[in-house]
Amino acid sequence: MFESIVKRCDALAAHFNEIGGDRTLILQKIAAYIQHKIDHQQTARLVYICTHNSRRSHLAQVWAAVAATYYGLPNIQTYSGGTEVTAFNANAIKALTGAGFNIQKSSEVQNPIYKVYFGEEAFSTCYSKVHNDVANPQQGFAAIMTCSDAADNCPFIPACELRIGTTYQDPKAFDGSVLQLEKYQERSNQIAMECLYVFSLIRKA
Repeated sequence: MFESIVKRCDALAAHFNEIGGDRTLILQKIAAYIQHKIDHQQTARLVYICTHNSRRSHLAQVWAAVAATYYGLPNIQTYSGGTEVTAFNANAIKALTGAGFNIQKSSEVQNPIYKVYFGEEAFSTCYSKVHNDVANPQQGFAAIMTCSDAADNCPFIPACELRIGTTYQDPKAFDGSVLQLEKYQERSNQIAMECLYVFSLIRKA
């Protein structure tokens, strides 16, 4: 991984005590799902879902992939999706770039595909899609809701083995304000810390 991202993970992992008690219980359920997969030598597939698949779900997809790599855990695949197709938000991309990611856009279309590199050959592929897009697993996965709207409007995700909510406040509320960059970075760091906490609980097979 890039040194800047390793340092960011080191710093965030030192503050797991800042995650609230009720929150840790939710995150521990995700960890238990991943642990079950690892114990049975299966791939853990995590699909992070938010309405527009533009901000929080992409941040979670990327940081979960980073966390798995940081803790040296193989057979982890992370995805994202939504209930509507929009585009990977520019402010979320800027927050990741500021954290040390190298983000490459494939084309100048309305909904571009991005490769979000956290190492020379380690990357997540990000673009806005519905949660049941062919690029996402169709069975044998955990559906993790990153916003309350997705949790309310997606009561049934076919073939998921775990459906759980990890609601995050939407940084979109600060778009165009003097707090825009600060709030996107804050949300990115929160999601990163919680993903790191989840994977810190996993025992290698």
